[in-house]
Amino acid sequence: MTNELDRAVLEGKLSKAMEALANIEHQRWSHWQKFMHSKCERQADGSLMIPQQLVERWERQIATDYTDLTEKEKQGDRDQVKKYIPTIIDALSNKD
Repeated sequence: MTNELDRAVLEGKLSKAMEALANIEHQRWSHWQKFMHSKCERQADGSLMIPQQLVERWERQIATDYTDLTEKEKQGDRDQVKKYIPTIIDALSNKD
């Protein structure tokens, strides 16, 4: 019973944090899109062409498990996750 209650409390706290986490996710996504667009060549019709070397790199990363990424690539993922940690800590330490 205690585990079920603890889980319900935890789920409630994280549910309340959803909007803050969604905001962080949107900022992360927006930052990535700005970066990606800055690396592309704008075409006459407004579309973007991704350079071949970036397509190859990103497709390799997509197909690679986290454990098999380079240390630099792993650190990039860790840096992104760090942005979520303060919101999660606040949600879990909230005494509501």
